[in-house]
Amino acid sequence: MRKARKRLPASGSQASVRRHEEQLPWKKQKLLDIHQALNCDPVDIETLRRAAVSEGGLLTDDIRRKVWPKLLSVNVYSLPAKPSKDVREDHKDYRQVVLDVRRSMRRFPKGMRVDEREVLQEQLIDIILDVLQRNPQLHYYQGYHDLVVTFLLVVGERMTIAIMEKLSNHHLRDFMDPTMDNTKHILNYLMPILERVDRELHDFMIRSEVGTIFALSWLITWYGYVLSDFRHVLRLYDFFLASHPLMAIYFAAVIVLYRQKEVKSSECDMASVHHLLSQMPQDLPYEELIGRAQKLFISCPPSLLTQSAALQSCNIIAISTFTDFQSSTRTQRPDSVLRQQRHDHPPALPMSTQPTNTNQLIKMAVWGLSATLGAAALAVAQTAMDWAPEFLSQIF
Repeated sequence: MRKARKRLPASGSQASVRRHEEQLPWKKQKLLDIHQALNCDPVDIETLRRAAVSEGGLLTDDIRRKVWPKLLSVNVYSLPAKPSKDVREDHKDYRQVVLDVRRSMRRFPKGMRVDEREVLQEQLIDIILDVLQRNPQLHYYQGYHDLVVTFLLVVGERMTIAIMEKLSNHHLRDFMDPTMDNTKHILNYLMPILERVDRELHDFMIRSEVGTIFALSWLITWYGYVLSDFRHVLRLYDFFLASHPLMAIYFAAVIVLYRQKEVKSSECDMASVHHLLSQMPQDLPYEELIGRAQKLFISCPPSLLTQSAALQSCNIIAISTFTDFQSSTRTQRPDSVLRQQRHDHPPALPMSTQPTNTNQLIKMAVWGLSATLGAAALAVAQTAMDWAPEFLSQIF
């Protein structure tokens, strides 16, 4: 018996494209959506935010190098210069930054050569001091380097300066005050969130007098300090970069809620509960918790929580500037346009240049390129090479 021939739809080409997109595996569909969003004019920032938040986040470091700058309205064709040689001279935070960076060896990939790591650590010191020097209203805090090293390993030195300058003046701004008053105030959001979701857990923690200091390192490093798997750190950074500045404290709440049975089963005293919560499990269901944090933010927005007495009469800078910050990200031009603008109006060359030791520069360049997964692709981001063919090759 002859099989009936399938009828082709009238609009064959459009239906074929639509059917092909429907059949794409979700990761490849996400790659395609990101590519299309990046090439819209203006850039489709809402699609990029959804991609960063949804399952799997931004998937690869190559994509992060393209999307992270857009989430923060950073022009990759107008990056800050590398820090000057005098950035370390007489800087009030120099000694503390050096001490913190020297202790950060575990944040670098296992198996990295000592000389390669040392090059990156020197870059890390210069980046931090450069951002502080360019923004005298900002004050260094211990834990800041844990954020900076994450970006350095993915996007390289100059892009990290641009990203950290934006973050430090927006998402992280309250942590960089002269005092910790605003940081403590943000931590104070934790208990009202728990009270609305699990009153029994909330009351138990209040009786134990554990407070919220156990979550301090989570909050101010975006969990970079307490998570050993770099993939999990990157997944959370995707999420936080695309979210409200207080999302990190909502994520702290869902971690505590996820561990509520352990907490309630412990001794109801400060030492026991603090010890338990300070030990961050490394096998958390991150995608599930990200989804819970999103839902929690919708059901218990900051505006609702501020009715709590502990959250009144304090101006959180990150919250008050967030609307304007989000608006600024919606008018970005795609990289193809920015690249053409740079070509049409190249930056003026400096009047003079400092003499350099060529052999040392070459040696540093080789070390830098081999030191990290992000370094090789940094050349792509910073020399304006066209990325679309390589990007599309990941899809088809």
